[in-house]
Amino acid sequence: MERRVKAVIFDLDGTLIDSAPDIHAAVNKMLSGEGYGSLDLPTVTSFIGRGLPNLVQQVMEARSIPLQMHTELCAKVLKHYTDPSDFLKHPYPGVLDALKCLKAQGTALAICTNKPFDAAQADLDFLGMADFFDAMVGGDTLPVKKPDPAPLHRCLELLGAKAALYVGDSETDYDTAQNAAFDFALFTLGYRKKELSYFKAATHFDDFAKLLGIVEAWTEKTFKNGS
Repeated sequence: MERRVKAVIFDLDGTLIDSAPDIHAAVNKMLSGEGYGSLDLPTVTSFIGRGLPNLVQQVMEARSIPLQMHTELCAKVLKHYTDPSDFLKHPYPGVLDALKCLKAQGTALAICTNKPFDAAQADLDFLGMADFFDAMVGGDTLPVKKPDPAPLHRCLELLGAKAALYVGDSETDYDTAQNAAFDFALFTLGYRKKELSYFKAATHFDDFAKLLGIVEAWTEKTFKNGS
């Protein structure tokens, strides 16, 4: 049953955590193992946002690797990425404080990411963030990924909420929110590729200390009629 509850759904990579160094390292370990040259961090970061299969496909195209190896190389990148021996990922400044405050206020929280569910769960467990979230939809949870609206709608269903603010960092997240008719807050220091002018129907922020006010303003607007 849908509830009148304050809910916030977050993207993961580039929004809550900076995982690009780990993704970069995993890609280059795979490439080295296959006998190919490495890619630089900006190039790999530019591939993030539409899920692991898409990222690996772009890596393969960049190094002219036969696409029939795609499934095998996806598995190798994922294996390297989830190896905790040399994790570099970390939350963005202010993220943990913001999540603690939202949780203390009774806010329902969820993750909607294109990263495979198990890899996203491993990130949250490693960083001690898993307990903040009431639900998560990964890139392999449903037959479709963002920017299809279905993952966001599934998160809302799992939270049992009537409405939620979606917080992300990229054009994929923004397009997902638009497709799902969700209000959207853009973290401007993440992995977006488009100029800020693209994100016209979004609230922009560059500091997680500002997120609490954004959530409060959204809540007042959304539930102003007591609906």
